[in-house]
Amino acid sequence: MVSFSSLDIIIIISFFLIVLAIGFLPKKEKVGDTQEYLLSGRRVGLFLFIMTNVSSWYGGILGVGEFTYRYGLLSWFTQGLPYYIFAILFALFFAKKIRTASLYTIPDKLEKVYGKKVGFLSSILVFVLVSPAPYLLMTASLFSLIFNVNLLIGLFASVLLSGTYLLRGGYKTDLYTDVFQFFMMFFGFFLIVFISFKNVGGAEFLSNNLPKEHLMLTSNVSPIYVLVWFLIALWTFADPGFHQRCYAAKDGKTAMRGIIISVFFWALFDFLTTATGLFARAVLPNLSNPVLSFPLYAEKILGNGTKGIFYAAMFATIMSTLNSFLFLSATTFGRDFVFKLGKNRSEKHIPRYTRIGLIISSLVAITLAYFIQSVISLWYLIGSVCIPGIIFLVIGAYYEKWKVSSSFAIIELIGAVLSSIFWLLIRKNITNSYLIEIEPMIAGLFFAACVQVWGILKMKNVSFSLKK
Repeated sequence: MVSFSSLDIIIIISFFLIVLAIGFLPKKEKVGDTQEYLLSGRRVGLFLFIMTNVSSWYGGILGVGEFTYRYGLLSWFTQGLPYYIFAILFALFFAKKIRTASLYTIPDKLEKVYGKKVGFLSSILVFVLVSPAPYLLMTASLFSLIFNVNLLIGLFASVLLSGTYLLRGGYKTDLYTDVFQFFMMFFGFFLIVFISFKNVGGAEFLSNNLPKEHLMLTSNVSPIYVLVWFLIALWTFADPGFHQRCYAAKDGKTAMRGIIISVFFWALFDFLTTATGLFARAVLPNLSNPVLSFPLYAEKILGNGTKGIFYAAMFATIMSTLNSFLFLSATTFGRDFVFKLGKNRSEKHIPRYTRIGLIISSLVAITLAYFIQSVISLWYLIGSVCIPGIIFLVIGAYYEKWKVSSSFAIIELIGAVLSSIFWLLIRKNITNSYLIEIEPMIAGLFFAACVQVWGILKMKNVSFSLKK
């Protein structure tokens, strides 16, 4: 059971009020100023870039707690390290190119390179991929736990706390609230790690009270399992949030440097969350539901006030991602659906379409979160199905030698999605110990890679024939 003092409740409510106050600070954009509403006028400097890039990367904080509780350092090795590597590669090879393109969304770029059909199909995948449902579910679960309300009320309350200011100020409000939440999440997790080392013990305590495999980078899992997680991290190249932030940066150097510097902050925060998860496992070794390892550990070692700060930090970690994904989802709806499919297209109407998208995206997310009450299931389903269809097409869109024709792009996009779905459906009936470890996403990536290579060779043959 989790209990809260009046001081804890006051701290948590104060956190919500500060977020709302900051969110409503920016002035509303001039009517029809699409760049201002969607990308803060493409003037985002290094400080704001880093703050929002770091804070919006960690929405799955309860999942991190569960993974670390179950597997120890393997959590960092599979959920941290590969993302640092691919984020740095993204910064070096894509950030400047994306900023130079000066577009708004991934479907914008794919439409420009591969045609309208690919642009539209990719917008469907991106809309699903950036669904805020998993983060909404986590926020609502914590809200329900603290205030003892049912999940549905928690879902609506979470949307109001994360999305109302976006209606008014757009991307700029996302940036400003992320700065506050950045400092809050680091302070809260630094606090619990400091108290853990002071009151519980240090490295020797963890060594004596953790299973041996929890202190091994690869635990006792198979190399295939580790490889799968590294391949899954490839989705960094097709992360709509990374692309959005690069489009919003004041220049390409800001985007590139911002991502590289972000990696150092991610590594620091990973140290704090991994340490918290290890302490939770050492102090509470028999939890029946490891998803609650962070809240239950906080209940065990934190006193009045400090527990409220830690819960505010968990809210900050989740909500900074929730509002970012909510705005990405609304942008996809407003620009890639309504604007591009409309007969009388005018860019000045995009902010209005996006505001409508915020409402629709919120309702869709509430519905998904209410009927699929599993964060891991939502992540697994969304990522496995959507990422394989666009990842190689995004790479080809920025590097000519990796590009395929429009017809190959359509085959790759549709076929990769169907391959992932097919493997998702038949995997539970597979008995082979090696095949069953292959994730549906890998099946989709394999199909996409085959089509991509075939399409590249085809393009080269056509180019060679033309030269002759």
